[in-house]
Amino acid sequence: MKKLIALLALASLANLAAAADVVGNAKAAENKVSMCIGCHGIPGYKATFPEVYQVPMLGGQSAQYIQNALAAYKKGDRKMPTMRGIAASLSDQDMADIAAYYSQQK
Repeated sequence: MKKLIALLALASLANLAAAADVVGNAKAAENKVSMCIGCHGIPGYKATFPEVYQVPMLGGQSAQYIQNALAAYKKGDRKMPTMRGIAASLSDQDMADIAAYYSQQK
């Protein structure tokens, strides 16, 4: 039983390490950002649900900031319903790719 617990613990650590080692690929994101452009690609765009909200431009933001924001939407720590729905559909790799793409934009 102790060996099984130790094996499960090691497997869990390997999964955490793999998630932490996700590297964004901006080229791979070119097919993933179409859902972002409709709001984040329009200068001065304001969403009206659930309240009037100034939609930020993503180009030039740091990749880590974008990844953290997407993860917070997915987890529910950030409350914008549209973003929560979009982030819920993204894998860790998708988030890293999108973050890499927008961090390279100006």
